[in-house]
Amino acid sequence: MSRSAPDAVPDMGEPLDALDHGVLRVLHRRPRASYSEVAHALGVHERTVARRLERMTGTGQVGFAAGLIPEYQGEGITAEVAVRCLPGRVHEVAVALSALEQARSVETSTGSLDVFAELHLPDHEALLRLVDRVLGRIEGVADIHTSLMLRLVLTASDWAPYDDEPTAVRQFAVEGRALPEPVEVDELDRRLVDLLHRDARLSTAHLARELNVGETTARRRLARLMDSHILHLRLHVDPAFLGYPVEARFRLGVPHSRLEDAMRLIAAEPAVRQLMVTSGQMSVLGYSSHRNLRDFHDFAARVFAQLDVVTSSDMALLMKTYKRAGFLTDG
Repeated sequence: MSRSAPDAVPDMGEPLDALDHGVLRVLHRRPRASYSEVAHALGVHERTVARRLERMTGTGQVGFAAGLIPEYQGEGITAEVAVRCLPGRVHEVAVALSALEQARSVETSTGSLDVFAELHLPDHEALLRLVDRVLGRIEGVADIHTSLMLRLVLTASDWAPYDDEPTAVRQFAVEGRALPEPVEVDELDRRLVDLLHRDARLSTAHLARELNVGETTARRRLARLMDSHILHLRLHVDPAFLGYPVEARFRLGVPHSRLEDAMRLIAAEPAVRQLMVTSGQMSVLGYSSHRNLRDFHDFAARVFAQLDVVTSSDMALLMKTYKRAGFLTDG
């Protein structure tokens, strides 16, 4: 996922008030809404909206992400690398992993393994080179475990804290239906996405000028991509900034014959913000966000008690996130 927000994240500053949440609620649903459109929805002046959004984006905790999802297009491979570190070297290893261009997310968690990174690479040979020649030579790395993503079920775009209704992708997952075939993407589409990568809120007129096409063409291309599941153009907000400071990571072993049932049940939980099928004995990998530890406990007790098909499980709490969806934090 590409990004269009600052890399470094200062302190969060003042807590969000009702108007801040209102601005984020509108932009969560319509990330390209203009200041005037947001102001009209909230009944305030557009200068007020501009000031509020500039203050929030200035912290680095709020931004706008835009990018094609290669997993849905069948491009390249996505791997999870789990690293056990030598004592006293966890932070250094996490920082080194975060600096990798191939790393989309990096975090540390409780448990026997210390650092986890999601990597996207062209092919298996590229993964082998990275693991052997780069990761294996990072000072402080004691052990490396890798697994491949086999199917992407939910992404961060499907975590919707402001909405009661599930996203279209989550609804497909809950119903056990396959996603529609991805739309064809040509060079013009990719150039359009590259512009959104730099600034996800560029006006249609600006996009048209940069692409040397008419506004109608630019608008039609953008609408076609946004209506598909292969383009994620979204408001990017650190869950803690919205009041969800507890983040969990879980792996589950589920027999293949019951995998679809388990995925449907887990996908129905609004707290789950990422879900995938991976290689390895524990083939289900997911992340969830919670308001507090009690909320997390209730989630785990409710959801995993229903999964009587689980043969093994590993649940951990994230301690620090160094990179999220391509956004560097203060690591």
